[in-house]
This record gives sequence, structure tokens and C-alpha cells, in this order.
Amino acid sequence: MPSQSTTPVPASTPRPWWKEPIMWLVVGGPAAAVIAGVTTVIIAASNPDPVLDRTEAGTANMVPAHQARNHAASPTVAPAGKSAGQDSQ
Repeated sequence: MPSQSTTPVPASTPRPWWKEPIMWLVVGGPAAAVIAGVTTVIIAASNPDPVLDRTEAGTANMVPAHQARNHAASPTVAPAGKSAGQDSQ
């Protein structure tokens, strides 16, 4: 039986790292999160919320709202001799 000589198969040249699809999945997620975070900071810094006035002068205009809230939350008290569900006629 004749001996067979095995010739080594030349290794294929590896692909560059930027051409590998899995690399873009690994790097793309965190990169998108960083870009979204920076965008959020830019939007928050350029459009700040107004500061609320919590002094006595600022709460004076809230009195009608507080009265309405308290009136709506208070139970209905019927006059003596009538129940709360009856209409006065």
C-alpha cells in the first residue's frame, strides 16, 4: 500500500473585527444605551422644569383648590330630621 502524503490545508485569513456580525450585537447595545443617556442629559439640561413657588404668596392662589378638595372629601351631613339622600322641597 502506497503511503499517502497529507498536505496541510492553508488556513483562511481571518475576517477583520468590524466585519463580524456578533461584534456589532455586543457593542451595539451598550453604545445605544450611552447615546440615549447622553441625549437624555442634553434634553434635561436644555429644558429645565420651572421651580415651584412654595412661599406663602405662592400658596395663596391655591386656596380655592384646597377648599374644593376639602369640600369634595367631606361627608354630606343632613340637617336634623332629614336623611342625606332626600331632596328639600
